[in-house]
Amino acid sequence: MPQRCDTHRPEIGMHDWALVLGAGEGKRLRSLTTTSSGVTVPKQFCSLAGGGSLLEEALHRSGVVAAPQRTAVVVAREHERWWRPLLASTPAENVIVQPRNCGTAIGILLPLLSIMRRDPDATVLVLPSDHFVRNEDVLAQAMREALRQAHRATDDVVLLGIDPEEADPELGYILPEPAPADAGCGVRSFIEKPDSETARRVIAAGGLWNSFIFAATARSLVTMLERAMPEIVMELAETSRRIDAGQASMAELASVYDRLPAVDFSRDVMQRFPQRLRVVRVPRCGWSDLGTPRRVAQVLHRERPVARAHGGAAFLNLATQNAECRCVG
Repeated sequence: MPQRCDTHRPEIGMHDWALVLGAGEGKRLRSLTTTSSGVTVPKQFCSLAGGGSLLEEALHRSGVVAAPQRTAVVVAREHERWWRPLLASTPAENVIVQPRNCGTAIGILLPLLSIMRRDPDATVLVLPSDHFVRNEDVLAQAMREALRQAHRATDDVVLLGIDPEEADPELGYILPEPAPADAGCGVRSFIEKPDSETARRVIAAGGLWNSFIFAATARSLVTMLERAMPEIVMELAETSRRIDAGQASMAELASVYDRLPAVDFSRDVMQRFPQRLRVVRVPRCGWSDLGTPRRVAQVLHRERPVARAHGGAAFLNLATQNAECRCVG
């Protein structure tokens, strides 16, 4: 059973924010997230083994670094029937609604612009909403360390790299530079979904799983995005400012989104600026990104997770779906 962590920490800072990414479509998991009636429920609104959804798990996880009033979540308009009841107790201004999903870079940019207008000194921990963690305390300690390093090195992005438990070809890897044990390492390279033999060599060289959890000042993240896609940042910043001021409608934002390309934050933004990246090593903690049916089945078999005590009932239970798929197969 996963170990829980205390979400009420005295070290949470007044300018520390969490940004939970909840607008993804989960295309690789659709064989498990499609109901018998043909409705596909995005995986963040499913539970792993009953109880609360993966999105609620991520919001609970974020509590170790940010107070609820400084926890933002980005969602997609088309998923409203699923996120609205789950986020009923979240402050409305903290629910950032995208007209559609345009990739992780734009999914991070839109809420960052809102956070910066409210708190120009914000430091933000970004985390996805499709993870399982056996030992939450281990991950919580690493998330707090990433924030501490982001406070000190205000121009850097501090990534969490998970100490691998196997050579998994479905994950991305970070190869860090050598560094003292008490400091974040630089990043030598990224390796995206290598074959099993390459993954073993990467791990032997000190490679870590790329969790896509990272911390940085909001200002440094927006600056990095501006350098990678200046026109998009300029247009979105002006449109979202006008919406906040009551000078534009959500229809205008939808019109902007209709013209936007899909931009991946890791590949198209972060990897262009390796000199600004640091990585904190996370000891083995039973982490998985639940990105594919194989990984879901692996976690269910290895971890035997049970329904979480917090949150309401999710819209779909992945354990039940996995069992039914195996029976059919």
